[in-house]
Amino acid sequence: MLSCLSMLWQAPATAAMPLLQAKEPAASSSALTPAALADLLENPEARKALVDELRAQASGTKADPASQSAAAKSGEAAKAAEAKQDAGVPGLQARMADGVQRFLTGVAADLGQGVDDMRALASGRNLRMDSGTAGQALMPLALAAVATIVAFLLLRMIAMLIYTRIDRWVAHQGAGAAVNPSPQRGVPAPMRVLIRRGGAIIGAVAIDAGVVLLAAMAGGAAALWGTPGRGALDTLAAVFLQAFVAVEIVKVLVRTVFAVRHPHLRLLPMEDELAKYWNGWLVRVVAAAGYGTLLIDPVISATLSPALGRLANMLIMLVVYVYAVRVIWHNRHSVRERLSRRAAHATTFMGSRLNFLSRVWHVLGIGYFTILLVVSQIDPTNALPFMARATAQTLLVIGVSSLLVLLLNTVLAKPIALSADLRRRLPMLEARVNAYVPALLKVLGWIIRIVAVLLIFDAWHAFDLSSWLASDAGGAAIKMVLNIVIVLLIAALVWTVIASVIEHRLSQSEGRGMPTARERTLLALFRNAALIVIVTMTLMVLLSQIGIDVAPLIAGAGVVGLAIGFGAQKLVQDIITGVFIQLENGMNENDVVQVAGVFGTVEKMTIRSVGIRTLDGGYHLVPFSSVDVVANHMRDFSYHLGEYTIAHRESVDDAIEHLRAAFAELMTDSVLGPEILEEITIAGVTAVNDKGVTIRILIKTTPGMQWAVQRGYNRLLKKHFDAAGIELPYPHTVVYFGQDKRGFAPAANVALQTERPDEGEDARAAGHTRRRLQPETSGDDAAEVLGNELESREEPDADSESPDAYAKPRNP
Repeated sequence: MLSCLSMLWQAPATAAMPLLQAKEPAASSSALTPAALADLLENPEARKALVDELRAQASGTKADPASQSAAAKSGEAAKAAEAKQDAGVPGLQARMADGVQRFLTGVAADLGQGVDDMRALASGRNLRMDSGTAGQALMPLALAAVATIVAFLLLRMIAMLIYTRIDRWVAHQGAGAAVNPSPQRGVPAPMRVLIRRGGAIIGAVAIDAGVVLLAAMAGGAAALWGTPGRGALDTLAAVFLQAFVAVEIVKVLVRTVFAVRHPHLRLLPMEDELAKYWNGWLVRVVAAAGYGTLLIDPVISATLSPALGRLANMLIMLVVYVYAVRVIWHNRHSVRERLSRRAAHATTFMGSRLNFLSRVWHVLGIGYFTILLVVSQIDPTNALPFMARATAQTLLVIGVSSLLVLLLNTVLAKPIALSADLRRRLPMLEARVNAYVPALLKVLGWIIRIVAVLLIFDAWHAFDLSSWLASDAGGAAIKMVLNIVIVLLIAALVWTVIASVIEHRLSQSEGRGMPTARERTLLALFRNAALIVIVTMTLMVLLSQIGIDVAPLIAGAGVVGLAIGFGAQKLVQDIITGVFIQLENGMNENDVVQVAGVFGTVEKMTIRSVGIRTLDGGYHLVPFSSVDVVANHMRDFSYHLGEYTIAHRESVDDAIEHLRAAFAELMTDSVLGPEILEEITIAGVTAVNDKGVTIRILIKTTPGMQWAVQRGYNRLLKKHFDAAGIELPYPHTVVYFGQDKRGFAPAANVALQTERPDEGEDARAAGHTRRRLQPETSGDDAAEVLGNELESREEPDADSESPDAYAKPRNP
C-alpha cells in the first residue's frame, strides 16, 4: 500500500521527465529562463512548433520548413520574453491587457485547431494515437478507474456504518448532558458536549479522507498491474488518481459541512432538506469542474489533440459556471431571509456579520465561480488546487480575524475598574482610561481588517504580500504605521499623566485639605495649555511621519502668528496680563473683586478674560487688557469700616460707649462672632459739620465676612442708639424769612407746641420712638442680628465637603 501511494505521489514528476528531457536541447540552444519558457508555452503556435520539432528529433527526421519557421518564431518569442523580463515587471494594467490578449489569441487558435481536428476525425484519420495505441494507453486508466471506484464504494459502505454509530454516540452525549448538566472536573456540560462533538467531526473527516486515499491506492495498484513493464505508473492513470484524490477530498469537506445523513455530525446547523439541497449542488459542481479540468482535458489532449482537450475543458467550465450562477441567483432571496432570521437571534458581533453576508452572499458566490472559470482557462492543471488553497486561506483568515475581533470586544469592552484608593486620589483616571478603550478597539479592529484583506488578496494572487513586505515600500509603510501608533500612545500616556497629576492636586486628601482658589485656577490654565501643546506637537509629528514636510507649515504658522500678533495686540495683551495676574495671585475664582469698574464675585477665569457675577445677577466678561487695578476684597482679612453721625446735642463719649456695647453684643452671636478677628477699633471723631458729629470704627473680620458683620453691627447699633435716645440726625435746613430795607422782617406764623411732660435731659428726638433695651437670647441671636439674611441659606447636606461650607456667606 505505501509503495503504491509513494509511486502515485511521484507519478507527475515521472510522467513529466520525458517532456523535460526533450525540451532541454531547445532550452539550452536558446538559453531559456523559466519565465521565458512559460511565455513560450503559452503561445499555441510556438508550443505546436516545439512539439513537432521534438517529435522530428525523436524520429530522426528533419522537420518541415513550416515547422522550422514556427520554431524560429518560437525562438524569437523566447528572446522577446527574455527582453521583457530584463526590462522589468510591467504594471497591473499592462499585465491584465497582455493576459486578456493572450487568452483571446489562445482561444481563437484552439478553435481553429479544434475545427481542423474534428474534420480529421470525421475523415477517419487518427490525431495522436491509432486505435491499437489508444486501447493500450487507456487500459491502465480503465483499470485504475474501475478499481478505484469499486474500492471507494465498498469502503464508503463500511464508513457509513461507522458514521451512523458516531452520530448516535454524539446524540446520546447531548441528551445525557441535558439530563445531567452538572460539570465534571470543572468543565461545563455545554463545553463538554461541544468538545466531544468536535472530536467526533474530526474523526469522521479523518475516516472519510482515509477512504479516499485507500481507494486511490487500490486504483494505483490496479494501474501498476495493468501497465506494460509494471515498473512505473502510467501517465493517464496517474492523472486520474490525482483528479480522484483532489475532487474527493473537496467532496469530503462538503460532506463535513452538510452531513446529509448524520445531522449530529453537521458542521453548520440547518434543516435536513436544506442540507441535502446544497450538498447535492456543491457535489455536482465540484465533480464536474474537478474531473473536467483534471481528467477529461488531459485524456483528450493525450488521445486526440491538445486543442480539443482545451475546448472540452472550456465547454465544461462554461456549463458549470452557468449552472452555478443560475442556482445562486435563484436562491438569493431565500438564503438572505434565512441569514437575516439567524442574525436576529445571534449576538451583536455575529449578527452584524450575518446581516452583511445576507446582502452580498450571491455577489461573492458569482464572483467566486467567475474566478474559477477564468483560472480554469488560464491554467487548467492547477486551477482546482489554486482555488482550494485560496479558499482555505480566505476562510482561515476570516475565521482568525473574526475571532481576534471578538476577543478584543470581549476583553477590552469590559470597563476597567481601579482600586478605591486610586479612584479617591485620581477621580477622573478611571473614566479617562475607559474612554480610551473604544478608540483602541477601533484602531486594532481596523488594523486586523486591513491585514485580513491583504492576506485574502495574497491568497487570490491579487496582491503579493510577501514581496511587498520585502520591498522598500512595504517596509516604509509598516514603519510609518508603527511610528504613528507609538506617537499616539506616547501622547495619550503624557496627557493621562499630566491630567492625573492635576486632578490629584485638585482633589482633597487626608494629608492636605482642599486646594486654594489660586491653585485651582493655575492648574486649570496649565491643563488647558498642556492639552494644546500635546495636540499640536502630536499633529506635527504625525504629519511628518506620513511624509508631509512640516517645515513650510511651521514657517507659515510663524508668519501667520506674526501677522495675527500685529493685528491682535489686544489679544496678546489680554494673555500676557492674565498670566501675570495669575502668577502674582491677583485674584482667583470665588473672590469678590472690583475690576474695571465692575464689582462682584469671580466665577470663571481663562487665560485672556475673567467672568464676574454682580449683585444684580449680571455676568460681566472683562478682558485682562482692560484691567488696570484689581481690588480684591478676599485677601487674608477684611475690615468693616463704619462711619456713624450723631446730632450735635449728643455726647460723643456716650455714643462711643453704646458703640462698644453693640460690638460686645455682636461678639456673642454664634455665626458672626467667630468671624471677628480683633476687638473693635474706634478711630474717633472724623468730622464735625452741619449734619452732626461723625465717629469712625473698624472691625477686622475673616475674608469675605465684612459685609455680614456690617449688616449685623448696624442693626445692633440702631437698637442701642434707640434705647439710649441718641439722635441720628435728620438733614438740617436753614430757613431765612428775609427783611425789608428798613431791617424789619415780616411776621412769622409760628404755632406753639402743646404742653408735654418734662423729660429732663432725656427728651425724645423728633420722630423717634423710645424702646427699652433687651439683650439678645442665645438661641435666636443669628436671626435677630442678620434678620432674614439666613433664611435663604440651605442646611449643608451629608455630602458637603466641609461642615462649615455655609458658615461664611461671601455675598457683599
